[in-house]
Amino acid sequence: MGEARHSKSLMGEVALVTGASSGLGAQFARLLASHGAQVAIAARRVERLETLAAALSADGADVLPVAMDVADEASIQSAYDQVQARFGPPSIVVNNAGMNARGLAVDISAADFDQVFNVNVRGVFLVAREGARRMIAARQAGRIVNIASMAALKVLPGLTAYCASKAAVAHMTKSLAREWARQNINVNAICPGYIETEINSEWLTEEAGQKMIQGFPRRRVMPIEALDQALLYLASPQSHHVTGAVLAVDDGQSL
Repeated sequence: MGEARHSKSLMGEVALVTGASSGLGAQFARLLASHGAQVAIAARRVERLETLAAALSADGADVLPVAMDVADEASIQSAYDQVQARFGPPSIVVNNAGMNARGLAVDISAADFDQVFNVNVRGVFLVAREGARRMIAARQAGRIVNIASMAALKVLPGLTAYCASKAAVAHMTKSLAREWARQNINVNAICPGYIETEINSEWLTEEAGQKMIQGFPRRRVMPIEALDQALLYLASPQSHHVTGAVLAVDDGQSL
């Protein structure tokens, strides 16, 4: 991260990133820290958060790892309390935590369907709501960025529950943006395409994964850094006049 710490555009900002123990969440934490924000990293896997926090702190960042289960409202409130005690109320919330449950609609269990919605929709709502409550109480402007998916825009076969959950996130983003507009809280969503991470890297090399990639207009998946500039813009004061946007960053995969 050393080379990236050339910008202090987020100096004075407090950011909370959920699902930060790996993948995109960890990448977002690195990005925001590299631009000067104080960053709280939240997830269930606290040991991984502590490893990431140590690495970022060694590079000069101010980072706080906090345990959070976005399916548990009390856990969310406890994490926010810890962040506020250390840094003050977050001015940036990156709602990244999410999950998937593969399976045809006739096969997926009701329990799996409910779990997807509990994490991907209810969890996103609860994290955004708690962040907004604290921003409003502090009378401060803020930016909330929800990580949806190109699944909100395009049907992905065999992923009905996931697609429906991400479509809900996209529309909820607009609703929250409208509700909190006069409190100067911007709420936007990014809809990523397929990005190679540790979770899917093996599958992407298999026959099914390669077949999917060959169907994309550019016949490739995106690197984990692909969302950096979109996330940085929506998290920064430069996006002051952007709220309720649902931005596809998918390399044309949803076309």
